[in-house]
Amino acid sequence: MRQYPRWLHKGFSPDGTARHVRELLSDLGLNTVCESALCPNLRECYSQRQLTFMILGNRCTRSCRFCAVDSGRPVPVAEDEPFRVAEAARRLGLRHVVITSVARDDLRDEGAGHFVKVVRAVRDRNPGLSVEVLVPDFHARKDCVDLILEQVHPEVFAHNVETIERLSNLLRPQADYRRSLEVLELAARHPGSQIIKSSLMVGLGETEAEIMQTFQDLVRVGATHLTIGQYLRPDADHLPVMEYISPERFRHYEQLAAQCGLMWIQAGPFVRSSYHAVDAVHFASQNEKVIF
Repeated sequence: MRQYPRWLHKGFSPDGTARHVRELLSDLGLNTVCESALCPNLRECYSQRQLTFMILGNRCTRSCRFCAVDSGRPVPVAEDEPFRVAEAARRLGLRHVVITSVARDDLRDEGAGHFVKVVRAVRDRNPGLSVEVLVPDFHARKDCVDLILEQVHPEVFAHNVETIERLSNLLRPQADYRRSLEVLELAARHPGSQIIKSSLMVGLGETEAEIMQTFQDLVRVGATHLTIGQYLRPDADHLPVMEYISPERFRHYEQLAAQCGLMWIQAGPFVRSSYHAVDAVHFASQNEKVIF
């Protein structure tokens, strides 16, 4: 049995609404990263009607050593998926929609065009809501990043660096730390960009100096928002946890990130890239540095 520190014991969340959300997603045949990645916040977020849609199937063409999402031969793209996601947002009464995907290296545009179709369908059926896209790295292809930003102008463009540079190849052998920074920079330089967001896991053996360097790298390429959370091992086939970071250390990391120039930081043991994602939008709408 795993032994966790006291701060990694989550409180009980009511199951009624969470059960309704699960049933709705099952009825519409939709995936969420919340379930596929075994997020510890699933019940809490579902009970608050918060979730992250995962499009383009539930099988990734990459195999990262921290991620519980299945990998292997991908499924064909479902042409009706945009309408099903839009209908789920309508039924749930969402005002902010987070859309991510598995990596689809097999597709000519790596899935960028499908992101556009999903966002358009969601907005057509749900006028007035805000959208966050959490994209794979698209191999840092400018045409893929531009397609999403020019066609649908998401309020939040997110891509996760996941870890410090030294550990990146170990955690993400088919990805690259510098390439992830390039994706964020492409988005930040695009005219009309709003929130540029990333996420960092800790507890994998990184040093404070390396974390500081990551903050500085993110600011240099134009990132504005950052989440920082504890890495938790999905199962024995994934990398082990090297350290459980205390809530006090997370607050310290928040302060360091702010000193480096990041505008909005959310850090904590259970924080994930889309945890309480709407808060970032609310903050930005009240902050004069980000113009909507």
